[in-house]
Amino acid sequence: MTTLVRIAPSPTGYLHVGNVRTALMNWLFTRQKGGKFMLRLDDTDMERSTQAFADAIERDLKWLGLGWDMFAKQSDRFARYAEVLEQFKASGRAYPCFENQGELALKRKS
Repeated sequence: MTTLVRIAPSPTGYLHVGNVRTALMNWLFTRQKGGKFMLRLDDTDMERSTQAFADAIERDLKWLGLGWDMFAKQSDRFARYAEVLEQFKASGRAYPCFENQGELALKRKS
């Protein structure tokens, strides 16, 4: 079984020291195990994610020498998520949220 480890930064900003630490530890671990290192951009925040930040993340990881074997974007799976949601709905295991934004904000705050 091949070891697969990932780093999943969000392209809503530049890499920070926490991202770099996690990337380094994961990269070292997977290289020690002879596995594969994956860069998976968690680009599901459509309002704040930008291609410029995604490019900067890739550039910075390359500059640090932390190359990846596999690449993916979380948004590439939106169709799959929708498909599975429909399966959950059909089986009665998913249901809509009836709370409005104000009620949800109040719950989050408390």
